[in-house]
Amino acid sequence: MAAPLPICHLNGEFLPLAEARISPLDRSFLFGDGVYEVVPVFEGRPFRFTEHFDRLSRSLAAVRMRDPHTRDAWRALVRELMVRNGGGRMYVYVQVSRGAENGRNHAPLPDIPPTVFAFCAPLPPPTPELLAQGLSCVTAADTRWARCDIKSTALLANVLLRQLSVDAGGHETILLRDGLLMEASASTVHIVKGGRLITPPDSTRILPGTTRSAVEELADRIGLPRETREVTEAELRAADEVWLASATRNVSSVTRIDGAPVGPGVPGPHWKRMWQAFNDLQVELAGQPW
Repeated sequence: MAAPLPICHLNGEFLPLAEARISPLDRSFLFGDGVYEVVPVFEGRPFRFTEHFDRLSRSLAAVRMRDPHTRDAWRALVRELMVRNGGGRMYVYVQVSRGAENGRNHAPLPDIPPTVFAFCAPLPPPTPELLAQGLSCVTAADTRWARCDIKSTALLANVLLRQLSVDAGGHETILLRDGLLMEASASTVHIVKGGRLITPPDSTRILPGTTRSAVEELADRIGLPRETREVTEAELRAADEVWLASATRNVSSVTRIDGAPVGPGVPGPHWKRMWQAFNDLQVELAGQPW
């Protein structure tokens, strides 16, 4: 990922990222006690802003934290941060922690001011080589906690799982549990079989993906039949196409899993249609209110 842009937001103040400081007693530092969102910005416009901040509100409620801002206040914060960093294609990272108390206590949950932090970074487009060749992935047993539907900052399991793909010279780790496809370490996974898009259902074991929902809406737009149901490991390995969807990737084609080709081993025709539909949607939304 690209280096962050220079201006961040911390607790109501815009300041140089290099000068931002939080307490070492902040609960996000001590416990991973916080939630976050990542919002891509295309054509100068945050993509699916409402859906991202709806999910932030759900995550906050799930961990028994109050949302520190109204939706309009979040919108103003994101807009100002984008402007101060020069606009353009980027992503915005927003994190809310439970804050810093005077000590380290598991419980009771303290009623203290939250820590609100946000920064931006450039979002470079995928290289022509990556578009032409697709992604290489490995699989691994899903060792994460039981509430993956919360977008928590406690991401150690995800980090270690992603490292497995790095160690293998790949791009992402696809997670399996009890013989079923879950998601990837930082992406939703879709398969295509027999001209039909199939996606595992949302549950406490899967983070509801905002880009995933965009993929589903675009599938309807381009006339690609789809269904939501459990996907077995065998179906994953026998798929005609496999896609990853995330805020910073849009939708990417997976062409190798554990060293074996997916289909013919090149990005498939359905993914090419979806990729074009995503790009068309970004242009279509440019300049519209968000």
